[in-house]
Amino acid sequence: MNATDKFLLLPDTQALPDLRRMPIQKVGIRDLRYPMRIRGADAEAQSVLATLQMTVGLPHDVKGTHMSRFVEVLERHREPLDLDGFRALFDAMLERLGAATGHLTMRFTYFIRKAAPVSGVESLLDYDATWEAARDAPGATRVTVGVATPVTSLCPCSKKISDYGAHNQRSLMTIRADVHAAGLALEDLARVAEQEASCEVWGLLKRPDEKWVTERAYDNPKFVEDLVRDIALRLADDARIGAFRVASENFESIHNHSVYAEIEGRGAAPAA
Repeated sequence: MNATDKFLLLPDTQALPDLRRMPIQKVGIRDLRYPMRIRGADAEAQSVLATLQMTVGLPHDVKGTHMSRFVEVLERHREPLDLDGFRALFDAMLERLGAATGHLTMRFTYFIRKAAPVSGVESLLDYDATWEAARDAPGATRVTVGVATPVTSLCPCSKKISDYGAHNQRSLMTIRADVHAAGLALEDLARVAEQEASCEVWGLLKRPDEKWVTERAYDNPKFVEDLVRDIALRLADDARIGAFRVASENFESIHNHSVYAEIEGRGAAPAA
């Protein structure tokens, strides 16, 4: 008897029936760190270290799921992922686990190459990104993109009441959007956040660039409320987007606390 034959004779405990009649909505693995390759808007593949959570729904009459199969799915998908590929990975997970519902979340640091506004010198800037796929009912898959974008905000009140100068701070803009059409990339959401901030940030700036960003922020002051509202207006007109959530945390330079705003809305995509 060879090794394969011996394996086939081993009992499959997970597949035994369960008599408690208690379905489980989510069962699987979490905090799995795995090397992945992400295809960006420029079609170039970027290597990332992703942290994954992979779960499926378990029927009331099945004792357990096959945990090893989650990693098997990742091993079988070695091609760089865009959003379509991520959806295909999610479908493959459900098929391999024999599940009608499930959730797949992948978090990773994504780098975008940017050119400074005056000198044109290039550098990479890091963004915290999230891809999620969920099917809570058979046949209805929701894909969500999330990106946290660092920006600069300058206080309109400080500018108004001060004889000179105005306090500014680093802000973190977080956008989560349900994707309803092809063509929405992480870069698109990051760019919306940057364009609606007092000023964007770069990894490398020369002195002419520093002058430009300082004056740009001063000429474009925004409260935390302005940031989330202006971004929400942009997203509401986007036919690629369904439901969305925008949040801004401003790390105050004159206080030992942050200020925060969050807004929810819906893009121009037709409702499911």
